Amino acid sequence: MNFSIYDYEDFKEIGKSKHEDYANANPFPNGYIDDFFDEEKLNLVLSEFPDLKSIADYNFENANEKKLATKGEYKLGENAKAFIRFMNSQPMLDFLSAMTGIPDLIPDPSLAGGGYHEIKPGGYLKVHADFNKHPDNKLDRRLNVLVYLNNDWKEEFGGHFELWNEDMTAPVTKILPVFNRMAMFSTTSKSYHGHPDPLTCPKDRSRKSIALYYYTNGRPEHEVEDFLEDHSTIFKARKGKDSEQETEAYIHEKMIKAKKEDKRVKIIQFFKSLTPPIIWNALK
Repeated sequence: MNFSIYDYEDFKEIGKSKHEDYANANPFPNGYIDDFFDEEKLNLVLSEFPDLKSIADYNFENANEKKLATKGEYKLGENAKAFIRFMNSQPMLDFLSAMTGIPDLIPDPSLAGGGYHEIKPGGYLKVHADFNKHPDNKLDRRLNVLVYLNNDWKEEFGGHFELWNEDMTAPVTKILPVFNRMAMFSTTSKSYHGHPDPLTCPKDRSRKSIALYYYTNGRPEHEVEDFLEDHSTIFKARKGKDSEQETEAYIHEKMIKAKKEDKRVKIIQFFKSLTPPIIWNALK
């Protein structure tokens, strides 16, 4: 089923027409498109969206996040399943590659970290960079796509999707999560983003979205960070707003471990350089 208002034959050209804006966006390649999907079909997806409070596979509630999410396809409605299969189809992959400039995108039918996402009033997701390898097949995560399902969403409700600069002093881009808006950005270890301030919508509302992630077999060398070749979510403290010690605990721990391992390898290499091969082989 084609959930878009456009014909499949036009997808690649539409993507190409938006590539320059996407590639040159700040603080890293990103963009959003309104009304790409057929409103009636997308409302069917929304009509099935459950209250995740009672069925969520993930109920995150800590200093860095307060949100709900599902795992895989099992708790998705039939229209949501059809929508995700459309998002993983060849025409959509062609569109996404043309817009982002990332060739050979690979979808994730297992929806690792993707699927239904919901944030209730008071919820948040602090600024972070996402895990960079698929947890099972270890493909490189290259692109995030977020489809928002919030009818009549007002500016005062908050919930903006924010893209932050590297020094964590300010958001460069803020996107309101309105219905039929598809946001996307290229995923690296420095693509800091989030919904960091508590949601202020009415108690009977929530911030709903469907998240999809796309991968490639390898990534450009300039995107690989030392000690961060394979990492989980990296939360970053906003200057003057978040506790660095509390927010960045994971990355501090990982860097300490990585530097210890690097030091250990260098010591071994040093002694190996001083030891005749026949003795080194015997020691091994």
